Amino acid sequence: MRLLLLLVPLALLTACTGASSGDDLDLKVGGEFGRKPTIVFPAGKPSAELQIDELSAGKGAKLAKDDVAIVQYTAHVWDGRENRLVDSSFNRGTPAAFPVGRLLPGLDKALQGRAVGSRVIASIPPAEGFGANPPQGIGPDDDLFYVVDILGAHARNAHASGAGTLAGVRVSGGERPRLSIPSGVAPPRAFAARVLERGDGPKTRAGQLLVTQHEGAVWAGGKVFDSTWKSGQPKAFTIGEGRVIKGWDRALVGVPTGSRVLMIVPPSSGYGATGHPQFGITGADTLVFVVDVLAAY
Repeated sequence: MRLLLLLVPLALLTACTGASSGDDLDLKVGGEFGRKPTIVFPAGKPSAELQIDELSAGKGAKLAKDDVAIVQYTAHVWDGRENRLVDSSFNRGTPAAFPVGRLLPGLDKALQGRAVGSRVIASIPPAEGFGANPPQGIGPDDDLFYVVDILGAHARNAHASGAGTLAGVRVSGGERPRLSIPSGVAPPRAFAARVLERGDGPKTRAGQLLVTQHEGAVWAGGKVFDSTWKSGQPKAFTIGEGRVIKGWDRALVGVPTGSRVLMIVPPSSGYGATGHPQFGITGADTLVFVVDVLAAY
């Protein structure tokens, strides 16, 4: 079902300045796409209805359910007093990944069907936001205001390709690779990685947000513990800064986007002596990953 994209006019774009203003609300949003916006809130609280507007329309791919949207955004609590900032990817300096179809209801309605290159604003009442269980710092009755710049869209079936082997592990080619781990054979003690097919995109750099399709399995028994192909949506991670396991940082920094990478990760390059109980991984488990590097931001 296609969701409603424009509900109540929130702002009118002034093309010559890059600013927006609403006649009724006197809300103003300024700044260029991709740069931190300036926001002037009117006196008082917003309407009780969900309000959405598109300040600039992009010409790229349109976001659909189960896509991952790469965005720059800023979010405020709109209370008519402080209208305080609660989050901003612009301040962090790295874009964010929004899993379309799994966001706040108001954000999903604001973004689905929008094109890459668009700037979208949304005034989100509590019923279309976090509801009765908001995160720390946001109250259950708080209205939210978002400015979202859509930098990229990555579909659920996006993939690299390439088949190959590494230390006896086989990976099939095609849209969804299959891992085949030799049974009854001890895993290598050292970390190993191989690029099965080298993409033609720019090389990834430390600190970038990497969009991936991936599957991870435990060497002993071959149990798959994580798979974006199974969950139906790519995921994004910041690499090269210790935010993922050491093996990923080691194998994925400097790889051209569009590549498929196979890696064997001993505990010292994975989750260490504590393992990852949530995934059923012990401190002695060697892991195997196949990773499609879709894009880097």
